[in-house]
Amino acid sequence: MTSIFDLQIGDSLEEITLHPVSRIDLIKYAGASGDFNPIHTIDAEASKAGLPGIIAHGMWTMGNLAKLFTPYLEEGFIQDYKIRFAGMVFLEDVITLKGKLQKEREGLLDFTVAAVNQDGKEVINGAITFKKYV
Repeated sequence: MTSIFDLQIGDSLEEITLHPVSRIDLIKYAGASGDFNPIHTIDAEASKAGLPGIIAHGMWTMGNLAKLFTPYLEEGFIQDYKIRFAGMVFLEDVITLKGKLQKEREGLLDFTVAAVNQDGKEVINGAITFKKYV
């Protein structure tokens, strides 16, 4: 595997495509996070809230974005993480995680990141700064 610090400005990280979002993914995340808002797990509650179906926790999607950097954890860590929720994630959505190197500073790499659904719509976008271990 190539070092993350060998990337050039404009290079992309290897994309990761998640399995289709399942109800059990969201139930497990609710238990782990303590976010038991029923719009994430119960169809009738999502409908009552005016949603077309249950939606994934935004933080579930955000947490998955960090998987882009898992292969590089021996080299450094995520120092800053800024995101914007741009759309909803529904059951059976297939999310692809993307990252592109924008800037390199001394021991720091700045990436733009996004989570995109199967229709090509960004559901999250933002920036991550990866810091090299000293």
